Amino acid sequence: MKKLNYLFALGLLFTFSCGGGTSSTDETATEEMVVETAPVAEEAAKDIVDLAVETEALSTLVAALKAGGLVETLKGDGPFTVFAPTNEAFAALPEGTLEGLLKPENKDQLVAILTYHVVSGKVMSTDLSDGMKAATVNGAEVTITTADGAKVNGANVVMADVEASNGVVHVIDAVILPPAE
Repeated sequence: MKKLNYLFALGLLFTFSCGGGTSSTDETATEEMVVETAPVAEEAAKDIVDLAVETEALSTLVAALKAGGLVETLKGDGPFTVFAPTNEAFAALPEGTLEGLLKPENKDQLVAILTYHVVSGKVMSTDLSDGMKAATVNGAEVTITTADGAKVNGANVVMADVEASNGVVHVIDAVILPPAE
């Protein structure tokens, strides 16, 4: 997790130094994890996709967004809230799952999973409450819990409130899957 935080911090430092923003990091420690609040800039210069592209720990997400044809959507006006799984989260999927999802013939399934990580509107960590339900762009709901650290359907939020010009990103440590239909 320190490596993830370090890589993400470097990406954010680069982003905000280019955008003229200021940076400060708040850390909230729990027994099992640390949730960092990302630096807040007066005006976030990068959109959600640009921030992800500049963050090595989110490169698998970027590849999946490209394969799903969702890059232009998430570069749009929004606002969007994205629960962004790390590379390690994608690597934890059963062997062959990611490779299968990235195949053109599985694009619909990939899009269903990726849009389950997106909520319309800008939802900051301060807006979250224990047991809160949020409708995703996929149409299904995710459940937010705040006891023992912020979680989305059980995935830990490892970095919260990464502001973008078209919304906010919360980095999570697992890929969340929509309910079976």
